[in-house]
Amino acid sequence: MRRPFITLLAANALSVTGTMLCVLAVPWFVLETTGSAGLTGLAAFATTLPVVVSAAFGGTLVDRLGFRRSSVASDLISGVVVLAVPLLAQREGLSYPALLGLLFLRWLAATPGETARKAMLPELAALGGVRIERAAAAYDGIYRGAAMVGAPLAGVLIAWLGTGALLVVDGLTFLLSAFLVAGLPSTTGAARGGRDGYLRGLRAGLAFLWRDRLQLSATAMIVVVNMLDTGVTQVLLALYARDVAAGPRAFGLLAGAVAAGALAGTVAYAAAGDRLPRRLTYGVAFLLAGVPRVLVLALGAPLPVAVAVALASGFAAGAINPILCVLQYDRIPPPLRARVIGAMSAASYAAMPVGGLLAGSLTELAGLGAALAAFTCVYFLVSLPPFVGRVWRELDRRG
Repeated sequence: MRRPFITLLAANALSVTGTMLCVLAVPWFVLETTGSAGLTGLAAFATTLPVVVSAAFGGTLVDRLGFRRSSVASDLISGVVVLAVPLLAQREGLSYPALLGLLFLRWLAATPGETARKAMLPELAALGGVRIERAAAAYDGIYRGAAMVGAPLAGVLIAWLGTGALLVVDGLTFLLSAFLVAGLPSTTGAARGGRDGYLRGLRAGLAFLWRDRLQLSATAMIVVVNMLDTGVTQVLLALYARDVAAGPRAFGLLAGAVAAGALAGTVAYAAAGDRLPRRLTYGVAFLLAGVPRVLVLALGAPLPVAVAVALASGFAAGAINPILCVLQYDRIPPPLRARVIGAMSAASYAAMPVGGLLAGSLTELAGLGAALAAFTCVYFLVSLPPFVGRVWRELDRRG
């Protein structure tokens, strides 16, 4: 009975791998064709704004269509759109505005699938007799592992075959993910039959989130960190790799090091997390996950040092998502799960479009080192609430 649960993990691994390929291929493609940090930031904006829009309204859509059908449709559309990019570029040429439009559509379609697969997890874990803590850690571990594989693979494919071949692989991963999810039991994530409008569904999710002050505070932290991570991953790392480490392989290696460390951290948390104080674990993990890996880049450290610090920061980050996922599954009623997770995702993603623009603009105005230093300071400030906020004491209350 664990086969559906394992199938879900495999489908999500394929989807996340494709996402990582796209995340690294697009900024490098823009840098190659334009040489502009500003246009690279604008491309990052085009990939993150639709995530916010889709997360805001996609939760209600997922509740209506059902988790399985939403995931399959999302991956099919994403795969076709991604495959269209290299085909159009090869046959007719692809202008920069057209590329932005396709990127917008690809990310608009992808987000509901992520929400749907995450919402399926508790039922499939129960079907397979897997404890929710281990299921959440496994889900996040698969995510981390796929990111770990996808990032270095992207760097190698860019160097060997170019961005066009990388995007073809990206599109195929989404089609395979859709095929796997389509084979799950027909009752998995059946449509809830809700008749709420999209705005009403979004309001219901946000209202639930507003009443839960602990998750509200956690979401606020994620809002800022997602903004910073977008700027670092899609702009600043690419510039560091080009200007300091001299090559796309360094770009993939740095991103992959974070994912590799996070995978190890997730496995460690799955083994020992029940015996650790949640609030202190979460606070320390959040602090170490952001500040050191950006600070070392700001100091102009050589690539081996930067990779080692990225591994350590990734390891610390491994405990963050499993803790948050368990809280969500404990507190959110199943009939509201997709729309509340969607509302939380929309809020978490809200500032992501700003991250790429901010990183590109700061670099243009003050240079790469100053931009990295500014991001380091903000990472530190946003890590403080678990240590000083009273509401965070609830994190240590089990059950």
